[in-house]
Amino acid sequence: MRFSDLPLDSDIPKGVRDFLPLKAAKLEYLQKQLRKVYSAWGFRPVIPPQLEFLDVLERGLGEGLRDRAFRFDDRQSNRLLAFPPDMTAQVARIAATRMSQMLLPLRLCYNGRVLRHTEQQAGKDRDIFQSGVELIGLDGPEADAEMIAMTIEALGAVGASGFSVDIGQMEFFRGVMDGLPFDHYKAERVADAILRKDSSELDLLLEDSVISDRSRAEILALPRLFGGREVLERAEKSVTNDRSRRALDNLADILDVLETYGVSDHVTIDLGELRGLNYHTGITFQGFLPGLGRSICSGGRYNTLMAKYGLDVPATGFTFSLLHLLFALDKDLDETVVPSSDLLVYSTGGNLRAAQKLARLLRERGYTVARDIIKRQTDETLVYARQMNYRYMAIVTAEEQEIELVCLADESKSRINWQQVQHPDFTLN
Repeated sequence: MRFSDLPLDSDIPKGVRDFLPLKAAKLEYLQKQLRKVYSAWGFRPVIPPQLEFLDVLERGLGEGLRDRAFRFDDRQSNRLLAFPPDMTAQVARIAATRMSQMLLPLRLCYNGRVLRHTEQQAGKDRDIFQSGVELIGLDGPEADAEMIAMTIEALGAVGASGFSVDIGQMEFFRGVMDGLPFDHYKAERVADAILRKDSSELDLLLEDSVISDRSRAEILALPRLFGGREVLERAEKSVTNDRSRRALDNLADILDVLETYGVSDHVTIDLGELRGLNYHTGITFQGFLPGLGRSICSGGRYNTLMAKYGLDVPATGFTFSLLHLLFALDKDLDETVVPSSDLLVYSTGGNLRAAQKLARLLRERGYTVARDIIKRQTDETLVYARQMNYRYMAIVTAEEQEIELVCLADESKSRINWQQVQHPDFTLN
């Protein structure tokens, strides 16, 4: 079989995709808007490598990510290399090894791509675009609240509306589970049922468990502990252990700061949100948009990760999935993002110097300008200019005579002379 005979979906592996100019422009827009928010909050960019030594990378990966890294032999070092499946571990390594002598806290941000093995099922991306921040060296509710407030501000900056940020607290769950006679497998099934809010399955899982009625009631309450700030009062009545109560106090302090930031309306509490079980050590949160059944960002506290790279300090952060964000906002971005250039310069004669000179002059003034180098008729060039979303087409004669400008938005035409173009105050608008 020849390559040209292959079906179109065989041209690239499953789980990866091409981005044509419009989608690429939308991704660039999302990254740019997020970077503005990060910068406004004092975060500075780092660029991790696309390859890491597997044994180093695995120190910072949770159980759910270790098996999802693409790995292979390195002929130079004879060690296993990996394409990172997540950027938080990379930023943690950079901060702990390359920036360990710097004063804390470190406010670091990033935009990049990671690769993950996925199950062979539709809709699972292997090439993942991430954008996020890591706040290293600060503990306490104000630092956690800063991450949530930044997330909400970032969602507003990309044009999202109707979104919510769901906050959980891993320590609350761990306090409920402390000392119970569950093996690892049983504990995971219980956590999964709580996460899915499946009270029936939770009942069945606890049926044959030798636990007190009090512990059973605390576990069964978890799927119902979601809503507004009133959840904290209900949760406090449902538990007796100090660990869970301290977690509730922490959440209350975070909510106080979020009220000061004026973002409380976007926040919900969900104490049955356990997606960060193996990775996070305190609060977790996820951002959701209406009509999208998956989160577009996630974050939380991870106080034990930095020590795995030799710097035992607290940390918190969040990550956006840019592809999920793009999928959710695709239609809305049509009005905001239009990949266009300012001007296409077309020459009617064989002497191209005038057209080349005009293109140079306009670029010097900050315009985006292309030369229509292919020889074709004026009408054909106009069709091309519209298709490529140019704002104007300039028709230049071989001699430096008047230039005809065609505004492609309304087909209007005007004429300008070379003295106007060369004036410092010249504008196309």
